[in-house]
Amino acid sequence: MGTQSADTWRSPKGLLALISLLLCGLLWLNGLVGSLERPSVGDALELRQLELAALAEPALPMPWRSPLLGSDPLGQLRQRLAASAAAAETPLPDAQLTTWGLLEQLMGRPQQARQILAGLPNGVLPPLQQLSPLQRRLQCELEGRSRSQCSQPVAAAAALRRLLVITLAPAVLMLLGGLLLLRQLWLWRQGRLAPVPPLQGPELSLIDVTLVVAGGFVVLGELVTPLLLGPLLTRALGPLAADPPLQQALSVLLLYAVLMLGPLLILAALLRNRGPAPRGGWLQWHWLPLRQTVPWAVAQLLMVLPLVALTGWVLQHLWPNPAGSNPLLEMVLTNANPLALALLASTALILAPLFEETLFRGVLLPVLARHWGQGSAVVASAAFFALAHLSLGELAPLFVLGLGLGWLRLQSGRLGASALLHSLWNGLTFANLLLLAG
Repeated sequence: MGTQSADTWRSPKGLLALISLLLCGLLWLNGLVGSLERPSVGDALELRQLELAALAEPALPMPWRSPLLGSDPLGQLRQRLAASAAAAETPLPDAQLTTWGLLEQLMGRPQQARQILAGLPNGVLPPLQQLSPLQRRLQCELEGRSRSQCSQPVAAAAALRRLLVITLAPAVLMLLGGLLLLRQLWLWRQGRLAPVPPLQGPELSLIDVTLVVAGGFVVLGELVTPLLLGPLLTRALGPLAADPPLQQALSVLLLYAVLMLGPLLILAALLRNRGPAPRGGWLQWHWLPLRQTVPWAVAQLLMVLPLVALTGWVLQHLWPNPAGSNPLLEMVLTNANPLALALLASTALILAPLFEETLFRGVLLPVLARHWGQGSAVVASAAFFALAHLSLGELAPLFVLGLGLGWLRLQSGRLGASALLHSLWNGLTFANLLLLAG
């Protein structure tokens, strides 16, 4: 048996798979190390949340301000802006410089304020109509009017609603998820968990799945596609240069769509002569009935939320400032173009879940399960899923999410449930970014 396996890997097909695997490892290692040079979106998210808290402060009764917003939202915002400026290699954006300068003036530091505002175009504040609601409030207070006169109740109430959704909704969802986890543990201890359905998947070998994932997805998709298609896309989208957010979003969508072609075509070619597919197809999507698929996905979403949050909390204490966030997060956070946001949402909520679940839970997990067992296959597919995102700072949370997606694929017998969970997860992240962006 060992000789047969060795001979298989020594065949031209096996050697091609080994070369693909080696290139995949090098590309992923380079991407993970390179992610340390990318800025983290965490600082930007914290700044947006502090800006919301400072703007919402007048809308809250005095007794509720400290418990919900902290003792001094404006002071915390000033400190965060100062820390961001000290850590940044490039000057802060004009909007942040404006807020920081106004805060320094309001807190009686005119010299520091002048130094900060000197970084603005011509060293002067933008016109009043170009200021954000918080900046207008600060400017109003600097003119000697009282905080109540400058409060802007409509903007403050809207900021408070967004802040409550951002902070309270995840807490409620994680509480529900924790209760569901406890229920699952109790059912497991009682031996009352539903039996796991037979795991079905493509009749592929380890060499085949290596060619699909390492060769098609990584080498063709992540290396060859950008090299060949990138310059062509730049020229084709040149007319959109006047609208960079739309140009960038359309480029992301098209690149991702083409990235999918290589591994999917390889998968189709490998399955072409495998005989008739089992009932439900090779990938076992089983979307219908939705009354079963949707509850599976929602319940697993709730259960995985506290686990990913706990992993992120531990990581934050071990590694306080992880770099390397997904660039797509920054695009959403700083994008005000509705069409561009719709294109980014299509990529994150539709294309990515369908494609990644096809690869990692539809193909990789069942094939590995036949060779290594189901538990090892779930762990390995989760590890590959996390590595594929090329973000060292997000590696551990993504691994835990991958475990949840793999467990759902086993327990439900439905790849559609895993894809729906993936889409819901990305949707929560997308909605949170939109709320923070305002």
